[in-house]
Amino acid sequence: MEQSWVELEEQCKEAVQAVAESSHAAQPEATSPLEAALLFEAEALREEIILVGRKLWERQYVDGNGGNISVRLGEKYLLCTPTMMSKRDMTPADICLSDLDGNILAGDRMKTSEVLLHLAIYKANSVARAIVHCHPPHATAFAMTGSAPPIGLISEYETSIGPAAVAPYETPGTKAFAETVLPYVQDHNTILLSNHGIVCWSDTVTHAEWLVETFETYCKTYLIAQQIGRPLNVLPDDKIDELLLAKRRMGMPDARMGRVA
Repeated sequence: MEQSWVELEEQCKEAVQAVAESSHAAQPEATSPLEAALLFEAEALREEIILVGRKLWERQYVDGNGGNISVRLGEKYLLCTPTMMSKRDMTPADICLSDLDGNILAGDRMKTSEVLLHLAIYKANSVARAIVHCHPPHATAFAMTGSAPPIGLISEYETSIGPAAVAPYETPGTKAFAETVLPYVQDHNTILLSNHGIVCWSDTVTHAEWLVETFETYCKTYLIAQQIGRPLNVLPDDKIDELLLAKRRMGMPDARMGRVA
């Protein structure tokens, strides 16, 4: 029997809370892959990955075996989704434990084929703790044009994302593909992957998925607004600056941050 959105959202909140509580429990850093895999935090994170994967599938942001999710586990490990598996069908045993060189240390399946993309982001930006890569249709439509939607139209979007970067195309799963995002991961939490999809990073898996939702909805709303046939109201620069100051207080990235004191 399918679970309702309310049930899924509640389970996501519980998983995030469990991770938060475990982080305050003064757990020692795992010294071996086995210890890392058995940490209470790892169990909660695996459940969060599964719930977020289901949300992505239900929203049709992934199809077939597309998309991938990962999260840092301490300073030496990460948990990631397996390759060749629908994000709807995952179980805790399917989630892979990897080191920061991409070596699988635990799990019943092979790691995602695009783990190099995740590792590149983690190594380039220590603030990134969780990553979601997927193919939402409206966002991917922009990726197919090699362009990002215009900014300055919706305040909530400006606060959470702002300018999205556009990385050049490279064959997915390759080192060259992973390196395409490196110029952007410090100042952007959302990156369009040309002719492919998007990747978002944040402090938790759930928050990274929220960025995906926000970006996809923004792309869709912008395309609808274009059909109305009337000029779009752009937020004044001084109002954008107020939002940028709020983002700075929250510690969120934005390529325009240098323009505000």
